[in-house]
Amino acid sequence: MITLQNDPVNVGGITLNNHLILAAGVLGTTGASIRRMLRGGAGGAVTKSIGPVPAAGHPGPCLIPLDGGLLNAMGLPNPSQEFASELAHLAEEPVIVSIFGGTPDEFQTVASWFADIAAGYELNLSCPHAEGYGAAIGSDPRMVRACTEEVAAFGLPTWVKLTPNVTDIAVIGEAAEAGGATALVAINTVRAMRISTKLRRPVLGNRFGGLSGPMIFPIALRCVYDLYEACSVPIIGCGGISSAADVIEMMMAGASAVQIGSAVYDDIGVFDQIASKLYSDHGCSAAEIVGCAHE
Repeated sequence: MITLQNDPVNVGGITLNNHLILAAGVLGTTGASIRRMLRGGAGGAVTKSIGPVPAAGHPGPCLIPLDGGLLNAMGLPNPSQEFASELAHLAEEPVIVSIFGGTPDEFQTVASWFADIAAGYELNLSCPHAEGYGAAIGSDPRMVRACTEEVAAFGLPTWVKLTPNVTDIAVIGEAAEAGGATALVAINTVRAMRISTKLRRPVLGNRFGGLSGPMIFPIALRCVYDLYEACSVPIIGCGGISSAADVIEMMMAGASAVQIGSAVYDDIGVFDQIASKLYSDHGCSAAEIVGCAHE
């Protein structure tokens, strides 16, 4: 298998310790858990998404393990501004704060709370199960551009996480890039549901949610490929990545780095495990393979 040089990498204005990033929503809820993942091999970490007001999230069940994936409808639970204190001792670490809002002004307000401690922002314009937030506004190119402009104005690296639940993700990526995004993250979960035949009702408390894990990897790969064709800023692949081979394949589609989420649910040591196979002393430069499948 192809291996890479294990050097720090700059993606979208943020210097990471390697190409592997903890995705939003997985162990990014406390300063201690974020530090644990960074010490466990993650080259950077994205926090739980933080919004304009504290929220408890959807009623349970909120997370259902499936064969080859996870189905969740957490509903963006978060402590809002109080979360800033969790990050105070991580100001020198590659910690990206995931933020959401229902309007450009709300994105600006939430971003302002973290302007002095975040390595950068990741705009959640893609959660598929929160009314008025995430994909509800992230499928509108004008809103994507307006929200991105408000956050990019702080002058910090600004990543935008995109939804696959649109007709053409490239159009949304172009809007984010026009608004000042320094990188695009593709993808968030795929809108989905299951029904209990015994209970004759949906299994999730919210009825529908977002599908993640290995079963969506081909969808994420296609989205990264499409964005690489349409946009100029770096792309960060996310969706079902659980092995070094997945990382290489995603980079060949056009990703400069990757985020890992659902695989952490099965194995908290997944970053070290992937890194042990991905990197070697005689590995090639990432620049040699990023986007090579387009040639």
